[in-house]
Amino acid sequence: MTAKAPAARIEHVNLTVSNLDRPIALLQALCGWKVRLRAPHGVRGEFAHVGSEDHYIALWSDGADHSGQAKGRPLNHVGLQVADLAAAARAVEDAGLETFSHGKYEPGPHTFYFFDWDGIEFEVVSYEQGRKG
Repeated sequence: MTAKAPAARIEHVNLTVSNLDRPIALLQALCGWKVRLRAPHGVRGEFAHVGSEDHYIALWSDGADHSGQAKGRPLNHVGLQVADLAAAARAVEDAGLETFSHGKYEPGPHTFYFFDWDGIEFEVVSYEQGRKG
């Protein structure tokens, strides 16, 4: 018998962009979204989360020109939100994949990352992890 997979939803997609202001303005006009967060990135550049209360697109820019397919990797990762982070990690590992960068964003979620068989990076997040009932 196969264990039931934890319920999940796409929480965000993370994209590399050349300029944060252009996609922010487009997403606000096109979708009616707001800037949830905009800040310097911990390693380099700047990032923003643009969306609703429930979902968003994460934009990251290091100031370089990333236009055109050959100049970079515009899709950084897909963020999946789960209630049970440990169960999600087990499911990934049971599939023969490795998890990495387990951590917590202040004041946000607990997370880990993994690459699938085609090299697509996923971030798994849980806002439930660590909450006291």
